[in-house]
Amino acid sequence: MLAGLGVLAFSGTFPATAFALRGFDPYLVAVGRAAVAALVAAVCLLVAGAPLLPPRAHLRAYAAIALGVVFGFPLFSGLALAAGAGVSHAAVVVGLLPAATAVFAVLRAGERPRPLFWVASAGGAVSVTVFTLTRGGGRFAAADLLMVAALLCAAVGYTEGGRLARHTPGWRVISHALVIAAPVAVPVTVLLALTTPQRPTVDALAGFAYVALVSMFLGFIPWYAGLARGGIARAGQTQLLQPLLALLLAWLLLSESLEVATVTGALAVLLCVAATQRAR
Repeated sequence: MLAGLGVLAFSGTFPATAFALRGFDPYLVAVGRAAVAALVAAVCLLVAGAPLLPPRAHLRAYAAIALGVVFGFPLFSGLALAAGAGVSHAAVVVGLLPAATAVFAVLRAGERPRPLFWVASAGGAVSVTVFTLTRGGGRFAAADLLMVAALLCAAVGYTEGGRLARHTPGWRVISHALVIAAPVAVPVTVLLALTTPQRPTVDALAGFAYVALVSMFLGFIPWYAGLARGGIARAGQTQLLQPLLALLLAWLLLSESLEVATVTGALAVLLCVAATQRAR
């Protein structure tokens, strides 16, 4: 249930980013959302009487979360959307995120999945490859490579956050990660706000507010709690719904057409990733 709430929140990330990019520079959207979320996180920690900084023993894990989901995923996915990748297209490519998260969980937790896991993972990778090559005229576009980078960053951040949430409340995990990212995020945001063109329309501001408050902070609270309670592998199954929800939101909010190839690609990835989860 908790992980499902996180997935529901994350499903609106791509449409909201697309709205934010209508009025703001992609780098400002990526870093600015972290700066705003970091300020909110710091206030929450102070109100709760919790320390602003995480324990030194786990500093490397928090740094990995910051690099993965605070900076990496927002930056690479935002640049991919700015480079012309539609929300529907990006949703299909990021459909491999549950499998990627499971792979990192295997590497970090030392689990030994059955051969079916690797077969299904390879099938999902092939599905995404065929989809992107078909849509890209036989070659990978720069936006596709950016989305793969975003996917890998998110998988690292999810795995490390899930591990830490086993002994630390989920809201504190994301809050600490945001706070240690603040010394970079806040000054860079100020610099970008002063030097990049902006058209702060209502939809752009709404999109930015969503990715800053929901995608970057509130969504991680139930998500990390769900990973801790249900296990990274089991709770990761809820991510299977994220591409389809993102496709639906892109159709409803952005009027993107639901092409047969896009829906087929999303379903193929869903089936392959579902097989990887069952194989675990």
